[in-house]
Amino acid sequence: MLQFKFVLIIIVCIIFSCFVFSPAAAAKKRCKPLLEKLHNVQSLQRNSYSGKRGLSLRDREDKARNNWWQCENSSAKAKQKTKGKGNKKSKKNTVSGNIQVKRVKSKKINAGTPFKTSNAIVIRSKYQGQRKQAWLKYYQQPNQCSRPKSLPVFAFCSENKQTQRLDFEKHYNK
Repeated sequence: MLQFKFVLIIIVCIIFSCFVFSPAAAAKKRCKPLLEKLHNVQSLQRNSYSGKRGLSLRDREDKARNNWWQCENSSAKAKQKTKGKGNKKSKKNTVSGNIQVKRVKSKKINAGTPFKTSNAIVIRSKYQGQRKQAWLKYYQQPNQCSRPKSLPVFAFCSENKQTQRLDFEKHYNK
């Protein structure tokens, strides 16, 4: 009876040690610094940054993720090879297989090109021809409206121009 208990304890210890000291657990410990590096880069991305810094952080995140993923799956690849031919279909659908997840990198946008077209930009005024000449003679811009320094002054100038335009249209149509 004592021998049976002793054998049972040894078997339980062997099974327990297989789970605790498995290659997957060793891989987790080995890959933990890479995962922490990935989390660190992701936390940097959550802060504010410039466009150039954003591209740099994206590249760092991609490299950190790839390193961590390769570390995590290095022991899994050894297991897949030992299993044989039955696992080929599932391997193709995983990220560790032949198909790699690729991020689309954004193109750099120059700040000096606000439009995506090279066509000419045509700005037409409200009046054309003789009516425009009559409007330019009629409109009297207040001195403070030549370069408005504040929003209330700009609003006053816009309203003044609108009232003068309405008066002009009444007189011109008669």
